[in-house]
Amino acid sequence: MNIAFAIALLIAGKVLAQSDPPKDWFNLDPQESHVNGMSTEKAYEYLKGRESKTVIVAVIDSGIDIEHEDLKDVIWTNPKEIAGNGIDDDNNGYVDDVHGWNFIGGKDGRNVGPDTYEVTREYKKLLPEYENKKPSKKADYKYWVSVRDAYMEDAQEAKAQYYFYDSLRSSILRYNKLMTAYLNVDKLSEENLKTVKSGDPLIQLAAGFMSNLVYRVGDMDMEEVASSLDKAVDHYGTQANYSYNLEYNSREIVGDDTTNLKEVGYGNNDVIGRGTDYFHGTHVAGIIGAKRGNGIGIDGVADNVRIMAVRTVPDGDERDKDVANAIRYAVDNGAQIINMSFGKAFSPDKAYVDEAVKYAESKGVLLVHAAGNSGEDTDEENNFPTKKLDKGKVAGNWLEVGASAWGEGDKLAASFSNYGKKNVDLFAPGVQIYSTAPGNEYKNAQGTSMASPAAAGVAALLLSYFPNLQPDDLKDILMSSVRTFDGLMVNKPGAKGEKIDFSELSASGGIVNAYEAVKLADSRKLAQNK
Repeated sequence: MNIAFAIALLIAGKVLAQSDPPKDWFNLDPQESHVNGMSTEKAYEYLKGRESKTVIVAVIDSGIDIEHEDLKDVIWTNPKEIAGNGIDDDNNGYVDDVHGWNFIGGKDGRNVGPDTYEVTREYKKLLPEYENKKPSKKADYKYWVSVRDAYMEDAQEAKAQYYFYDSLRSSILRYNKLMTAYLNVDKLSEENLKTVKSGDPLIQLAAGFMSNLVYRVGDMDMEEVASSLDKAVDHYGTQANYSYNLEYNSREIVGDDTTNLKEVGYGNNDVIGRGTDYFHGTHVAGIIGAKRGNGIGIDGVADNVRIMAVRTVPDGDERDKDVANAIRYAVDNGAQIINMSFGKAFSPDKAYVDEAVKYAESKGVLLVHAAGNSGEDTDEENNFPTKKLDKGKVAGNWLEVGASAWGEGDKLAASFSNYGKKNVDLFAPGVQIYSTAPGNEYKNAQGTSMASPAAAGVAALLLSYFPNLQPDDLKDILMSSVRTFDGLMVNKPGAKGEKIDFSELSASGGIVNAYEAVKLADSRKLAQNK
């Protein structure tokens, strides 16, 4: 890593901002608007005049700003719970779960923000058993080696990146202050830096450093350049201090019994996650169901939904116990669709999560999951949770979603998106998605985390107007109605310079299309009524 690369990230961000797509591009029609949206608005034109039923969509995520101006009218309220009385009125094991539940909060009101990665927890758990010892079981030892190698490599990289970005930011601020004072100028330029004539080693170092920087960023303000690195410093700082920290234990906040997977009632009812970063869940919720037609912010995909907030995902890796219990909570409280925009490489209690997935399937609940942002083939690499169950079985109520971009040609597939001809079902818009952000704000974000709720929103739209559809019906209609691109060669995600046919990136080979989906659902309904 070097200064040129780091500053290039900032410059690239400025260029990108100059070529933004329409803010609502993911809902637009490709033929009418020349962006690869989902034809959502065209679907509503087709459905005009028809009645719909409210669909409950659970968002298992980092927390949701349920007070947001564009979300407050679509937030689910538990009809059997009396707010604030401290009583479990509906006897479901969760006290005052008025708008959902927070599985990563404590009874004292604190909430988990940063947390460890699963690889860190597994490394710490297995280290005493395998360090400097001969393996007892070959398969178990192989797993230990994979955990150990992944942890050591990633933890070292995080520390190195944190040191680099923190040092770079400090150097920019320090040397800019030094050289502006030395030259008695308000702002450094290539011209005034060339006038530096000093035998002082520190002045020479500072002049050379700032000359290189000014050459790369032009007339940008140096404090702005330094602050542009804050996000990287915070990101890698969190990784170094929490994600890969063997001594950090977030469950001291939660206060649960980590060995009791079926434990009920731990956590709290703060579905916002106050005191933590709940941007991700708020953004996801807006894509699905931000209030349509209210003249503010954005229009979500689905027009008749209630968003159930289930806080489970920290700034780190979610735990299998929480994921499984979150799925069960959502199912038991009436969710018909569950969006899960998270994933990880290790899943020590996968069997318990699988039980929850099968439970959801038995209750007719569709699970929509983000494929991940590693640019990997998930037919080969792990991304948990997954629709692959034990003994080769596959969950029929699971939709795996990759991310697509708005532009045409070889950039159609998001460069970061995971893919898989078997394990990824379809793609949906996931690049520069404009949606709700905490505090009545709206921001762009990208990832399969944004693509998953786009697809979940279309599924909710379908179920709202065709309420008899079962999860396998929804999945089949969504996959059968995708927009395909015959023979289109795109940049292969995660593989610089390599091309691949877009149809090979997922089982359906296309991008979700709301208009074609409602037409197909309508035609099947008409056929059944004859």
